[in-house]
Amino acid sequence: MSTVDPTTGTCPVPLVDTEKVMLGHGSGGQLSAELLRDVLAPALGAAGAVGVAEDAAVLDVDGVDLVLSTDSFVVSPLFFPGGDIGALAVHGTVNDLAMMGAVPVALALAYVIEEGFPVADLRRVTASVGAAAAAAGVPVVTGDTKVVGRGAADGIFVTTTGIGRRLARARVSAAAARPADVVLLSGPIGAHGMTVLTARESLGFETEIASDTRPLHRLVAAMVGAAGPAIHAMRDPTRGGVASALNEIAAASGVGIEVDEHAVPVPARVAAACELLGLDPLHVANEGCLVAITAPEAAEPVLAVMRARPEGRQAVRLGEVVSEHAGRVLMRTLLGGRRVVDMMVGEQLPRIC
Repeated sequence: MSTVDPTTGTCPVPLVDTEKVMLGHGSGGQLSAELLRDVLAPALGAAGAVGVAEDAAVLDVDGVDLVLSTDSFVVSPLFFPGGDIGALAVHGTVNDLAMMGAVPVALALAYVIEEGFPVADLRRVTASVGAAAAAAGVPVVTGDTKVVGRGAADGIFVTTTGIGRRLARARVSAAAARPADVVLLSGPIGAHGMTVLTARESLGFETEIASDTRPLHRLVAAMVGAAGPAIHAMRDPTRGGVASALNEIAAASGVGIEVDEHAVPVPARVAAACELLGLDPLHVANEGCLVAITAPEAAEPVLAVMRARPEGRQAVRLGEVVSEHAGRVLMRTLLGGRRVVDMMVGEQLPRIC
């Protein structure tokens, strides 16, 4: 009986119209990567291409490493168990700064509001922004508001831009993973994406799922304090989930990554919802966990530091970086085989963040 090597196999993918923007171009998966690589980055030149693989840009300003990130939030519904679009906008940008080893310094806030949007909901969203920013210790210092006609937006869209100061010992980059490095995950996956989906579709699971949205910069500061440059890469697995985050690091670093199925922490209620809906938890968005790639000698000290904080109490060793099958992620299954963990082609869960 012949065996098939999953690193060389290929599967047919759906045909897509590449001349029109589709929902899948915002999924954080393969179509998103193609849009950045083929359309956006070339038009922006070398400066735009540098940050394609990163969550934020590092800027040297008179010898000080500043980190800049911007993100737009179009989540539907606006309010969901465990969070809302306001808190999500703050946490998302704070975490993008943190994934580059930065402490957030300030935020800018911009609204695009549809005519007819309830003022009570606008107050509620803005109060949530203020509370989340205060809890994270980062002020909102500037912003903008635009109002568009009925039907030109879906209630409210929020954009946050953040600036941070990179920690002195941080040297993280999506391109810095090396063979023998260890892959760590700060906690359970899938809660945010499944929360938003079930709230949107009113699926009514008996056990409520709540989003994991929260800031991670304090966790990152503790990790960098413990291991400094031995932390090679970090990524918060938002759109496209853990699968996209690992594939982006593997591609940027030119390495392979292997993870163990038994190590993937999926809460029982999330696993049940994914099974019912035919979804892979590795592709589901998260807003309160991170993936870290560390040098092998730093893995246990970093894991201990993560588990000492509430954001990383359930941190696990997920797998390791290898020199084989460069640019691809494989999972060692419970049955002893291996399967490819690829990025999504289209949009599995639209309007998640």
